[in-house]
Amino acid sequence: MELTSGTKIVLIGAGDVGVAYAYTIVNQGLTDHLAIIDIDERKTWGHVQDLNHAVPWSGHNTRVTMGTYEDCRDAAIVVNCAGVAQKPGETRLDLVTRNTEIFNNIVGAVMDHGFNGIFIVATNPVDILSYATWKFSGLPSARIIGSGTILDTARYRHALGEYFQVADTSVHAYVIGEHGDTELPVLSAGSVAGVGLPKRLAQVSENGPSQADEIFERTRTAAYDIIKAKGSTSFGIGMGLARITRAVLQNQDVVLPVSALLDGEYGREDVYIGTPAVINRTGIRHVVELDLDDEEFNKFDHSVSVLRDVMGKAGLLEVASD
Repeated sequence: MELTSGTKIVLIGAGDVGVAYAYTIVNQGLTDHLAIIDIDERKTWGHVQDLNHAVPWSGHNTRVTMGTYEDCRDAAIVVNCAGVAQKPGETRLDLVTRNTEIFNNIVGAVMDHGFNGIFIVATNPVDILSYATWKFSGLPSARIIGSGTILDTARYRHALGEYFQVADTSVHAYVIGEHGDTELPVLSAGSVAGVGLPKRLAQVSENGPSQADEIFERTRTAAYDIIKAKGSTSFGIGMGLARITRAVLQNQDVVLPVSALLDGEYGREDVYIGTPAVINRTGIRHVVELDLDDEEFNKFDHSVSVLRDVMGKAGLLEVASD
């Protein structure tokens, strides 16, 4: 059965991240119809009206509506930003369990209404919930794309750009692994303005390696500082989700750091995790396996093990996909 054509998008979850994503795709004209589903219908109505009032100055002709699951029947993409945040005193496993139950219901409703497109998953823990979406939907893994480390990579490139005093777009470096505490930067494959990142760090300072560690640590903890200041992070991930959406709908064959299913890459399988992957109209065309050095490989392997451990405790590894 062929993928649903067109550009219609259904957004599930109109919190800070969902609304930032909605505004971005309306502004960029990535869809002709955006349908938004959220349990808070009154607030969703307000978002829909506000977004429609932005359309006349966007230069595009996007229709924004309050959606229902019936909208999934002819949607090209469903973007899932729904779920609950971690509560004080709650463990990571508690959060996984609660959001897995929510996703089971949501994905079930989406599939029951004849969805035949591509899922983009943003809810945390995104790697585990991308895996859950694959299992619950029965769709090919290529059609489940998690936001993965797309935001972490953007933060890292921005921090490196500031350090080297070049535009962020002149920095090419990836953060991979779990979107969380065990993620890691890949210095060995990074470059700044065409010069290898390790060499560039050495050129700037004899303390290059320690500077790199400090830059990455700021990247990894950036969310905590932003959340303390404004309550949530939204613009960065909203833009990242829109970048994935554009790659899909425009069939770009572009490489982005997303959460994808490993099938032998890095010597691992049966786990969704942040890694560069080629994205086009079919979803994830294939995973790009970076040539990691020994230290990077061990850190990545540890990240996989942490995710697999949490998934096992949550019972996800026992769920069969169709």
